[in-house]
Amino acid sequence: MEPVESTPKPTAYEFNYWLINLTYLYEDELKNLPEHGDSIQELYQSLSDRYTRYYPPSKSEAAEQQMNTSVVEGDLGMEYMTVYTDIESGPSPYPILISRVYAESPAGRAGVPRYGRILYANGIELADENAKIVYDSIVDYSEVVSLDVFYNDSVYHFELTKETVYAPTVFLDTVSGITFVTITEFKGSTVDRDAGTYGELKAYLDSTAGEKSPRVLDLRNNPGGLISQCLPAADLFVKQGLLSERRFINPSPDGKRTHGSVKYNAKSGDSGEGKKFVMLANRASASCAEIFIAAVKEQGNIPLAGENTFGKGIGQSQWKTMEDGLAVITNLEFYTPKGNSYHNKGVEPDFMCETVSRSCAINAIETLYGNTAKASLTVVEQALLGDVPTISAAATKFNVGGAVDPEIHFVNYPHSP
Repeated sequence: MEPVESTPKPTAYEFNYWLINLTYLYEDELKNLPEHGDSIQELYQSLSDRYTRYYPPSKSEAAEQQMNTSVVEGDLGMEYMTVYTDIESGPSPYPILISRVYAESPAGRAGVPRYGRILYANGIELADENAKIVYDSIVDYSEVVSLDVFYNDSVYHFELTKETVYAPTVFLDTVSGITFVTITEFKGSTVDRDAGTYGELKAYLDSTAGEKSPRVLDLRNNPGGLISQCLPAADLFVKQGLLSERRFINPSPDGKRTHGSVKYNAKSGDSGEGKKFVMLANRASASCAEIFIAAVKEQGNIPLAGENTFGKGIGQSQWKTMEDGLAVITNLEFYTPKGNSYHNKGVEPDFMCETVSRSCAINAIETLYGNTAKASLTVVEQALLGDVPTISAAATKFNVGGAVDPEIHFVNYPHSP
């Protein structure tokens, strides 16, 4: 018997070159890919697609966590707006308004009031135009933060210690008598550790199954997330039919480029089906958010207000490389239930708005369902609508999202198992 000839172990560069050739969507670029080199980063940067990227071993674990979870390291669990306006009793010299408090966080457990104004942080007054810069600096460089918060004509004191927080990705606001359901991203592990964004959204819909009033699904600035999240989330509003089609390129067991497709169909019986909703999106609503929007718009008959979405109809798979790096490679294309590609075009709204504030969605609801808005609004509601000058600052700081396959793929050189 003759011994089997073994395959020499490739360098890290050779492995990544081989992996890109087997999976990268834009095949015409591969002929110009440098076969030999020393820098893996330069290899990936030579591709035109800005979503295809490589994380070295020292950063791969953090990258996986960022893409798949809503974890925020060293956080208080609050979001705020700086509202430069007068309050009912006169001008407010304290512009930092707490807009959200996460229940499972230092701020939530301490009972920090939503819509309170922060007067002092670590004994430093937060007044006038420098308040945001001062507050951000205090929170960034302090492990323990003391806050004095004005709320309902009283001042409350809190001592908060920063910790790792699983941020929610579904938030509720009532503005002008209308409920806004804001979906910030589609993550696999959030405040709902097991079911993520889908679990948060399902829990809300199940708890309001009898609601008959029109509501808004707010996806402005939602950069996307995991396909395993945005498709089940869309299914909550669609009774039957195709949700999305995914076409892909993957390596075959014998190490060749193969083309395939998967179609996702809705199942009936969810609490969002047949209810009155309007979606709200802007140019920063992208990728997995667009999968959600297209499915709900075309199959759930829920209209879209705002402006054309970003137009990212491609997605990425995650590959663990031989040197324990993480390769995120564009190898997916998405099509709407009606077979349309929205890549580089976006999803077109049914109600186009010049300014994509919450007022845009309220106007769409009034057009569809009649006048439901309250006649007069508080300053807080005006700020939430976007009708007064504000600057929003979220506690969560996520990178550009996408439509990402949540599975981490492993592949052996020279052939896939």
